[in-house]
Amino acid sequence: MLITRIETCGLRGATPEGGWSNELRPDDVVHTLVAVHTDSGHVGIGSAFTTEGLVRAALELLSPQLVGQSALEAERLTETLHQSAFWMGRGGALTHATSAIDIALWDLAGQASNQPVGRLLGGRYRDRVRPYASVLMDEAPVMAENLESLVEQGFTAFKIGWWKFGRVDSATDERTVAAAREAVGERLLAVDAGGSEAFFPGGLSWARRTADMLAAYDVAWFEEALAPDDLDGFVALRAYSKVPISGGEVLTRRQTFAPFIAAGAFDIVQPDTTKGGGLSESRRIGWAAQDHGVRLVPHGWNTGVGLAADLHLASALAGTDLVEYKTGAAYIDELVAGGWTLDADGMLGVPDSAGLGISLNPDALAAYGTNPDFAVAV
Repeated sequence: MLITRIETCGLRGATPEGGWSNELRPDDVVHTLVAVHTDSGHVGIGSAFTTEGLVRAALELLSPQLVGQSALEAERLTETLHQSAFWMGRGGALTHATSAIDIALWDLAGQASNQPVGRLLGGRYRDRVRPYASVLMDEAPVMAENLESLVEQGFTAFKIGWWKFGRVDSATDERTVAAAREAVGERLLAVDAGGSEAFFPGGLSWARRTADMLAAYDVAWFEEALAPDDLDGFVALRAYSKVPISGGEVLTRRQTFAPFIAAGAFDIVQPDTTKGGGLSESRRIGWAAQDHGVRLVPHGWNTGVGLAADLHLASALAGTDLVEYKTGAAYIDELVAGGWTLDADGMLGVPDSAGLGISLNPDALAAYGTNPDFAVAV
């Protein structure tokens, strides 16, 4: 099974708000699908958290190292891409594009062996995973109504984030958390400050005070409380906080995560498989985290392909029992044929057919895809 070509398809028309200071618009392309074609006719699908133009540019450099190679050697191929990218932007757009390629290669390996990806990643500890409904914060009545609706839909875990949190005053912060806690009751509730926003104002003193407040509301974890590169700050915060500290969604490659894990910066590490290096890197990060008593809960504000990859990852890591579910997002809810359905316990089943175990919805691709031939190709 040799790689013959790689195609891309950006997603636009229903891009949700991200909470960013330069807020996303529906037609902004920040997620790009990748299809890896083979001479056997099999096609693997991946997803990258970056715009299609950057993925296409990355593929100009990466494709010559892939075309003609066996599609059944995901880790060798993607490690080769990482190793050869030192001079051309490793850790940025090249790594994001490599993430999609890696996911697609694991999809192909599963198709070739007629096994679900999670089993190939090392074996399945679980066949279903709890998704937490991930929503942006808002004025208390609006946010509470949204959360109550999600409770009615069957979600049993939630995360609220970004908006004004840490950006106005402590009263606004607590009022927001109090409203969310009342809306979801005793169910799991996490809080994300969104410290990766440009020029995030929150510092260590603010984070310590806020951690005390969150502990009073039995918050499951405090996410991105500081700027992403503040290693020393995260170490100090974790040592102080009664609430577990999480982060890492914008970090890429296992080598970047290593000092944070070794220093004890996080209770929960959160790589995004669609930009951190793919399933190969996320699995290695998960193994390293486990060796240091740290859990991996993947960042998943991306696409249905990313969600499928995260479900397989969670099935193959002993301590990963949650995945992020961006609610109300067409690229998650509509992109995968058949959609996603919570069971009676609020869980998502891990696909058990070959590869990622999903197929793309041609109607969604026609509505949101930038490549009109991509639907035919897959």
